[in-house]
Amino acid sequence: MPDPAIDPAGAAVDAPAPSGVRAVRGGGIAAVIRKRWRAWLRAIHRDIGYLAVGFTVIYALSGIAMNHIDDWDPNFHATEVTRKIAPIADGVSDAEATRRIAAAAGTSATDKIDDVYRAGDEIRVSYTDGTKLTAIGDTLTVQHRRDRMFFRVADWLHATRGKQAWKFIADAYAALLLYLAVSGIFMIKGRLGLRWRGAALITLGLGAPLGYIIASGGPGAQSTERVATRPGEVDATGPPAGRAPGDDRMQPLRPGAKPAAGDGIKPLPPDDKPASGDGIKPLPPDDEPDKH
Repeated sequence: MPDPAIDPAGAAVDAPAPSGVRAVRGGGIAAVIRKRWRAWLRAIHRDIGYLAVGFTVIYALSGIAMNHIDDWDPNFHATEVTRKIAPIADGVSDAEATRRIAAAAGTSATDKIDDVYRAGDEIRVSYTDGTKLTAIGDTLTVQHRRDRMFFRVADWLHATRGKQAWKFIADAYAALLLYLAVSGIFMIKGRLGLRWRGAALITLGLGAPLGYIIASGGPGAQSTERVATRPGEVDATGPPAGRAPGDDRMQPLRPGAKPAAGDGIKPLPPDDKPASGDGIKPLPPDDEPDKH
């Protein structure tokens, strides 16, 4: 086969340059970027989408589970069964009483017992797997709890508190999501891109949260919101009338009012006198203050 760089007459000719080289020679690197940036954007968007599949499944499902935590326990599946048993006499040993309760509950002899409590006719047996047996008189209550393995792990990962290393991984995933959102705006041009259809869908997506904020009044308008006054304590009553939220200045007591029990102020009994070392000396009954 003749060499494509040599014509039939034997004269050497220039070989055709690759398309990328021709583009560089014609307009430089800038021309290549202007021509190919959208294809590169789509390729990176595709690869990051593949990379984010696992993270998205975990965070999406755990987020749905946590949103409905008032309706179900996403971490555990709990059951409770009540049965009638023969009352256990006080003279029965703890070991025998535990064996009878376990047999009535149908638990396995190999299950590891964590704790046994007995007081009068009440006996409680706790197992390491979360099962609890409570016998009171002739009534036995069997409470069993088992993990919802996927949701428990997903919820644990979703809340990054106390997981320093995972916090940075979650930040990286958030950055990937941000790229997916921004790059998706510019992936397609024309009528189906940002100019028409894309703009309408972006407006719809932003309108949902903004509309809810406007309709509900935002976080400050929630009447059920409680402000913590101390760690582990909530104030269900809110600030006193006439005081703005966040105003922690001391307010004078109304005439006849008594300090609250938890504010640390203790009034003196009527017959108490100030301590002798506080620098205050009462006047004798017949003395009058110096007018000077």
